[in-house]
Amino acid sequence: MPVFLKMSVSVTFIRTFARVLLPFAQNRKRRVLYPVTLQGYMSSKTPAVSCPDKESTSAEQLDLDGWKITMKSSVQEDVSAVSGTNDEDPLAATRELIEMWRLLGKEVPEHISEGELETLRECVSKSSKKKYLKYLYVKEKMKKAKQVKKEMKAAAKEKAKNDQLLETTKENKEQNFLFLRLWDRNMDIAMGWKGAQAMQFGQPFVFDMAYDSYMKPRELQNAVSQLLESEGWNRRNVDPFHIYFCNLKTDSPFYRELIKRYGEKWNKLLLTATEKSHVDLFPKDNIIYLTADSPNIMTTFKHDKIYIVGSFVDKNMQPGLSLAKAKRLNLKTECLPLDKYLQWDIGTKNLTLDQVTRILLCLKNTGSWEEALKFVPKRKHTGYLEISQHSQEFVNRMKKPKTINSFPKGSLKIYTQKR
Repeated sequence: MPVFLKMSVSVTFIRTFARVLLPFAQNRKRRVLYPVTLQGYMSSKTPAVSCPDKESTSAEQLDLDGWKITMKSSVQEDVSAVSGTNDEDPLAATRELIEMWRLLGKEVPEHISEGELETLRECVSKSSKKKYLKYLYVKEKMKKAKQVKKEMKAAAKEKAKNDQLLETTKENKEQNFLFLRLWDRNMDIAMGWKGAQAMQFGQPFVFDMAYDSYMKPRELQNAVSQLLESEGWNRRNVDPFHIYFCNLKTDSPFYRELIKRYGEKWNKLLLTATEKSHVDLFPKDNIIYLTADSPNIMTTFKHDKIYIVGSFVDKNMQPGLSLAKAKRLNLKTECLPLDKYLQWDIGTKNLTLDQVTRILLCLKNTGSWEEALKFVPKRKHTGYLEISQHSQEFVNRMKKPKTINSFPKGSLKIYTQKR
């Protein structure tokens, strides 16, 4: 027994010196130094076995083999579970990528929908994914800025309304009104009354809504904006038209955009919206189709005629659409005398719908081309030409008051002398 202890102590002492000196004694490369040192360190940590038995060695070998098999099976199960989850949710990897880029401080949107995730997953290269995420980030940022601006505008409007309410309450307490107060509701009632009269007795003014298939979505939105402007100018005029929206189908993009813009006020508008054509509503002899491509120049405004304007914005320069339609329907056509009264400089002679509406309203009330053509944008012309003598006489005749002509002086004496 003492001999066995002495042998174990000597083996341990020699092993310690071998662990320190053996790597330097062997003249090898640097890459061999680390495995040797690590092997010596691991061997020092293992307890010294005096005389290992063959049965215990075989048992330990069996336990080690079982442990390897168990670890390999658990790793395979984990890999299969991860692959299963990836197969069930193919967008999970895309979400993890977005979250990783967000933590790295890159321009990534905070909220992304399933459709946008699917589009991002279909991107082939990494640069295309970055560009798409940056586009979504800028879009989300602009949306937030617009929402903040809208909230600030609403708050300022509410504050101004409260201040005005306080001022009106103070004035009402004083009760010293010199003039008749005109409230906004009174003005709305007056404009509504004029609109109701125009619907019964006013001159019809028709917008042809059958051109939605010739416009892109952006052009259609611009056309609807111009229609809203036209309706507003007509409602505020002294003698408004009776506006018709003809060929307006309920399933058309025009109708959906108008409903979107007007909302609940659509059913309260004092105008006529119908799916019928203007040919079915009015006789052809009384219809004049206004188009910039017409060879016939408009000289005066006719109060007994029905003017029709095509409701479309043509940025692709497709001339002759409205003229061709008027010819198919065998209708009279006219164009505004822009070259006759204006020194045209640049641009086409196509005016917006609200500009045409204001020109016709001014002609209806004054009969002066000089006053009516003020609504043509000044960027398109350099000034007015000299007004013709006929037009000047017509304006003077319209301005003169109608009086009963009395007999000229001396006419009775001449009559008596003849008898």
